[in-house]
Amino acid sequence: MAESCVDMTGRRRTRSTFLPRSLRPTRPFRSAALSAGVLVASASLAAGCGLVPGATGGSGDDSIVVMTWAPEGTAATNKPGMPAFARAYARWINANGGLNGRTLKVLTCNDHNDTVDAAKCARQAVKANAVAVLGSYSQHSESFLPHLEGAGIPYIGGYGVTNDEFTSPLSYPVNGGQPALLAGLGKELAADCGRVALVRPDTIAGDALPTMLDAGLTAGGHARAVDQQAAEDATEYSAQADAALKAAAVEDASGDNASGENVSGENVSGENVSGENGKGCVIPALGDRTGTFMDSFRRGREDYPAVSTATVLGSVDQTVINSTGGASSAFEGAYVTGWYPVASDPRWDPMKKVISESAFSDTRIDPADTGVQTTWIAYTVFKEVVESLGGGAVTAATVTGALDDGLKVSTGGLTPTLRWGFTDQLASIGFPRLVNANVTLQTVKQGRLAAAKEGFVDVTRTLENADVD
Repeated sequence: MAESCVDMTGRRRTRSTFLPRSLRPTRPFRSAALSAGVLVASASLAAGCGLVPGATGGSGDDSIVVMTWAPEGTAATNKPGMPAFARAYARWINANGGLNGRTLKVLTCNDHNDTVDAAKCARQAVKANAVAVLGSYSQHSESFLPHLEGAGIPYIGGYGVTNDEFTSPLSYPVNGGQPALLAGLGKELAADCGRVALVRPDTIAGDALPTMLDAGLTAGGHARAVDQQAAEDATEYSAQADAALKAAAVEDASGDNASGENVSGENVSGENVSGENGKGCVIPALGDRTGTFMDSFRRGREDYPAVSTATVLGSVDQTVINSTGGASSAFEGAYVTGWYPVASDPRWDPMKKVISESAFSDTRIDPADTGVQTTWIAYTVFKEVVESLGGGAVTAATVTGALDDGLKVSTGGLTPTLRWGFTDQLASIGFPRLVNANVTLQTVKQGRLAAAKEGFVDVTRTLENADVD
C-alpha cells in the first residue's frame, strides 16, 4: 500500500504506508512491535504529507521550537544533564546569531521514567508545534512515539535505549544504542573471559540486551552469557551480585557453577569455548544503578578474586569510577564500550566551549556524560539540517524531508558521517534505522577512562548475525 501527496516543498512523494514484514522486529524485541500499528497512519506524515505542525517554524515569530526530554529525580536512571545542556545550547546559539538568523526555542520535559509522563511530554511537543524532539532519553517509546508519529515530528538523536528508536520512520538515531555497545563489548571479551554473566534490568528494554551481548560473544567463538535479571530501581544487589559471581567463576566445561546449579536457568551453553583463560567476567548494564550494584559486587568479589568486570558507557562513567574507588575501583583494568571518543578527545572542544560560555556552572552538565554528548550531537545534526534548508520554512515536514532525501551530516568526527534510510544492512534483524553501528573501546587506567584502541570498531556484521528469533 502506498500514498502519494505533495509536501511543503512542492514535491510529490510516494511512500509505503507500512513497513514490510521483513523489516518488522521479531521476538524478543517486543517493545519495537508496540508502535507498529501507528506506522500505517504515520508513514505518509514522515514523507512530509498530511498534518504539518509549525508551518512558520514552530511559532508566529519565525522562531524555531524544539524539545528535549529526559527523566530527572527518579529512583531509576536519570539524565538531567540532557535537558540542561539543551537549554545551554539555546542560549549559546542565540547569542551567536541563532540558526540561520532565527531564534531557537528549547522546551524541556521530565518523563519521570513513567509511561504516562512520557506521553505527556510528547503531547506537549505537539501542542507547542515543535519541529523536532532532539537529544532525549526515555525508556517509554511505546508511549511517546505514537504521538510524534501522528504529528509528523522527527525524533533526532534519542539515547538509543529502546528498539523502537531503530524502527520508527520518524526516528533518526545518531548512535547504535545498547545493541551496538553490548555487541562490541562481547566481541572484545570473547578472547579474554571464561564464563560471562550479564546483570541487566528486568524491563522490556533490558530484555533485548542478552541477545546483543551474545552476538558479540559468539562472533568471537565464545559461549553465550548467563542472563541475570535485576530490578532497575533496587537499593542493593547482594543476591544478584552473588549469583553473577558464582556463574562467572566456573572454570570447567560442565556447565555448572560453583554451587552446583544453573543460576540463570537459560542462556547457558554448557561449555567454555573461549579457548583462553578461565577468568570469569561480570557485566553490569543497569544504568544509574550500576554504581549501587558495584558496591555489592566489590563485597562479594572477596570470595571470587579471579572474576573481573566490564561494562558499557551509560552504565558507568568517570563519576561512577570515582565513587567506587578510582584507581582501586573494581573497574580498574576493565573494558568499557562507548559510542564516541573519550571525553578528553579534542573533538569535544566545541561542546565544551558551549558549556563554558553558556552553562553558568550548571553542575548537571558533565561533558563526560554520554547523555550530554548525545544531546550535543543531536543539536549538531539539527543545525546542519536547518542550514541545508537555507531561507526556507523550518517545519517538522521540511526537517524530515531533508533527512529522508539523503542529507549527509558530519559531526566533526564524533561519529561517522550520518545518513538515514530504510535500506541499510541491519533492516534484516529489525533495526532499519540503525545507521551507525560503530563503537569505541575504552579502558580504566589508574582510575581514569582512556582509549583502549584508536578509532571506531564497526559491529555491523556482528549485529547482522544476532539471533533475534
